[in-house]
Amino acid sequence: ILLLLVKWMMYWIIFALFTTAETFTDIFLCWFPFYYELKIAFVAWLLSPYTKGSSLLYRKFVHPTLSSKEKEIDDCLVQAKDKSYDALVHFGKRGLNVAATAAVMAASKGQGALSERLRSFSMQDLTTIRGESSSTVTPPPLTPSISMRTSSKQSQPKTSKSDSESIGCSG
Repeated sequence: ILLLLVKWMMYWIIFALFTTAETFTDIFLCWFPFYYELKIAFVAWLLSPYTKGSSLLYRKFVHPTLSSKEKEIDDCLVQAKDKSYDALVHFGKRGLNVAATAAVMAASKGQGALSERLRSFSMQDLTTIRGESSSTVTPPPLTPSISMRTSSKQSQPKTSKSDSESIGCSG
């Protein structure tokens, strides 16, 4: 199975290079007779297990180029990793600063709106609101009365022996 994966890896690398080159060549060569038919034939040649076009191109051109530039590629990857980390930290700090500024601005505007709203009420208004709410709402009793207990017992439905037997209870 490893051999099959290597074969497909070679194909996709060559196909990616072909697609990249095709983007530019289409502009200049689209007028060429049978250009699109030649592209289809090239892709079929790359895919064919008989011609092994992608393996041939990979081993002749891509692998030697990558092998000779391996050190430079590794250095570029390390630099990109470092730069991306620095950019992430920079934008993270910047985002936190923006969020903190927005929170302070919202809190300061909200504080002003809250204080203005509270200033609109006078002490007279607050006492009348408190007085109205306490006179209209009566708290429920903490313990049920004896009459409620007896009425609740009387209101329970009685079950017959056949009902309890059908449920599976023993009577």
